[in-house]
Amino acid sequence: MTDTESAARTFNCAGCGAKLAFKPGTAALTCPHCGTENEIGGEDAPEVDPVVELDFKAALTSMVDGAEMEEVAVVDCPGCGAEITLDEKTHSDECPFCATPLVSTTHRHRHPKVQGVLPFALEERDAKAKFQEWLSSLWFAPSKLKDYARAGRPMNGIYIPHYTYDAEADCWYKGERGDAYYVTQTVTVNGKQETRQVRKIRWRRVSGQVHHSFDDVLVPASDTLFREKVEDGGRSWDLQALEPYRDEFVAGFRSEVPAVSLEDGFTKAQSKMEDVLRTVIRRDIGGDEQRIHHMSPSYEQITFKHILLPVWLAAYKFQDKSYRVMVNGRTGKVTGERPYSWIKIAGAVLAVIIVVGAAVWFFNK
Repeated sequence: MTDTESAARTFNCAGCGAKLAFKPGTAALTCPHCGTENEIGGEDAPEVDPVVELDFKAALTSMVDGAEMEEVAVVDCPGCGAEITLDEKTHSDECPFCATPLVSTTHRHRHPKVQGVLPFALEERDAKAKFQEWLSSLWFAPSKLKDYARAGRPMNGIYIPHYTYDAEADCWYKGERGDAYYVTQTVTVNGKQETRQVRKIRWRRVSGQVHHSFDDVLVPASDTLFREKVEDGGRSWDLQALEPYRDEFVAGFRSEVPAVSLEDGFTKAQSKMEDVLRTVIRRDIGGDEQRIHHMSPSYEQITFKHILLPVWLAAYKFQDKSYRVMVNGRTGKVTGERPYSWIKIAGAVLAVIIVVGAAVWFFNK
């Protein structure tokens, strides 16, 4: 993909001419009209670049190869601010994040080229089933919310941008090592004297240096919906299944472009790295307890990659407020915002009051 192409090519069915779309859970494009399937990466398919790490410092100083950058057409959502890939010929649509109508002209967004993608594994019907299962588990949800799910509204498949960072970290620290010892004390209990072993800590000052190699520290490059919950510390994403980017994987789906800069992304990554370094330091200090008074990390050989992770989104409005539900496109894990029915809550509170009041009356009688 050159630095002036749009987000992704479209693929037309050889049988009927309709647009092909990636079929989740497979390695094929399928036609929604005639069912024709085309294998991705067949013998005649062009070769794609492998997933590679790019030099972070070179990217910050604009020294990264121009071939590693791309420029795509996006439209801004006036409701939540998301920047979403949209065909330049399309002038109206609905935001998959907040259901706000999109009526705007497109503009260009320049960012690092996508190196990898986790293709969708769940189809829309599977995501809907997970959504309805989640709804049925909600307490005090308004009945209209469950009616929304039963109405069969479509869910939007969208790829959320993320950065991963690798780095070699050296960290100087100062702290204290605590070693436990026990003393015998005599105490009086119910008029009788007893001896007990009381744990004490003997502290001594320590300092040192630790080293740790970080691989694929995951940071959302989205600044809109569920930017923390989408990521989930990387635990919800099987990054080992990452595929080199192909336009075929995003055919029929939308993607959000990065709203977080590489530098801000690394600042967030550093926060995660420091949490890991604290654990490494405590292990290095040893003893029974540890105190860290100061740590000074430095990072070298920093690399990054821009990747896309799949989610199914349902955006709905209740009493003029937008709510969103996200289904992980790989695992089916549901994360959602939900309204509460205060009528149901008041009814439940009233029922508890009646039960408690009846119990008090019964025992007093």
